[in-house]
Amino acid sequence: MAKLAAAGVVDGYPDGTYKGDRTMTRYEMAQIIARTLAKGAIGADDKLVSEFADELDNLGVRVAKPEKNADNVKITSLARMSCRDSNGAAVTGEHSRSRLRTDIFFTGEVNDNWHYVTMLRNEQFFQGQNENGEDDTDFQRAYLDGNIGVVKVTAGRYNENINDGNICDTRVDGIKATVPFGNAYFKAEYGKMAGSRDYTGLYGDAEENAHGYGASTADKFWLAEVGGTWGNFDLFANYLKDANVRGLALASSADPIHDDNIWAVGASYHVGKFGLGAMYVKGDDDVLKGAVDMDGHAADDYDDDGYVIKMNWGGARRNEPGSWGLLARYVDLGAPAVISMSENGESEYTRFIGEGFKGYKVGGNVTLAKNLIAEVDYYDYKGKETDKHARTLWSQLYVHF
Repeated sequence: MAKLAAAGVVDGYPDGTYKGDRTMTRYEMAQIIARTLAKGAIGADDKLVSEFADELDNLGVRVAKPEKNADNVKITSLARMSCRDSNGAAVTGEHSRSRLRTDIFFTGEVNDNWHYVTMLRNEQFFQGQNENGEDDTDFQRAYLDGNIGVVKVTAGRYNENINDGNICDTRVDGIKATVPFGNAYFKAEYGKMAGSRDYTGLYGDAEENAHGYGASTADKFWLAEVGGTWGNFDLFANYLKDANVRGLALASSADPIHDDNIWAVGASYHVGKFGLGAMYVKGDDDVLKGAVDMDGHAADDYDDDGYVIKMNWGGARRNEPGSWGLLARYVDLGAPAVISMSENGESEYTRFIGEGFKGYKVGGNVTLAKNLIAEVDYYDYKGKETDKHARTLWSQLYVHF
């Protein structure tokens, strides 16, 4: 304290003492911070300045508002450089694609229970779409996330991943509430599926659809789910109702926009680094019931259900260089069982419109250095009616910063 006094940072009381046995008030602490700022010992971005911003204002020490609130906003980013090469009888058009996708997340602290999240995305395509140097940059997330009592609530535009992405993985404008019950939970959700895949040439303006954002994936939807964790097992069952879905009907159908209802149950087991999971899905699509296939034959016997089996070992962790993982998955899904699958291979919404598909994926990932993860996957899918293959080699580098 004597050294601080000698430096002119703190002053004693008129009686020559510093009252070291008395708790300091916030106003007194703010005086010390103001003097320390004036002498350049700390900067305006110091956490103490943010903590005592109101008291500093009262003392006439003006701190810019962004500096006061700097601790209230967290910025995180993820860049992904990917390359895809596809071949097979089901693959038409562009066979290869390279892309750099950069996401910047802003998470603002509203209070102790609520956060507001936005995400800005930039995409650079290196074949076909942005060769003139232009790029696509837009906001793709904007939502509140928090708790009302024990109920976890998410509301706004967020990304929804339904059943590990095997049914749907896209942006939605909605509200979701999850209520825990011991080891179990109940989840209810309502909204509109906002994201869209590339259905160029099938639905409307080809230029508008060029980047896959020309139209909504679906109209209004609602979801109800129950599940929980017991020991090493995770279980769930849910029901999804979606209106005006795009992309599942046959290309020859007079009405490519349709409704879909999907039921699903699943279970997974994990012990140590090993994981095993299975899911059964059944869809009820009002277009495929009366549609015809590409050859004009009735499609009433098209599969409306399917299943997914997956297995994994370990996994790359961004903070552990040298960590790695392997995975394998087999899918057999009818057209009504998928809406917008989380997929880097050529699958339902790009190559097997209306007929469903089956096949496998194998892959692996490794952490090359802290915050640098490399991934390689191989897909081999084929149409459930045509038996035409679509094979894809996918590689990606994740950069967290």
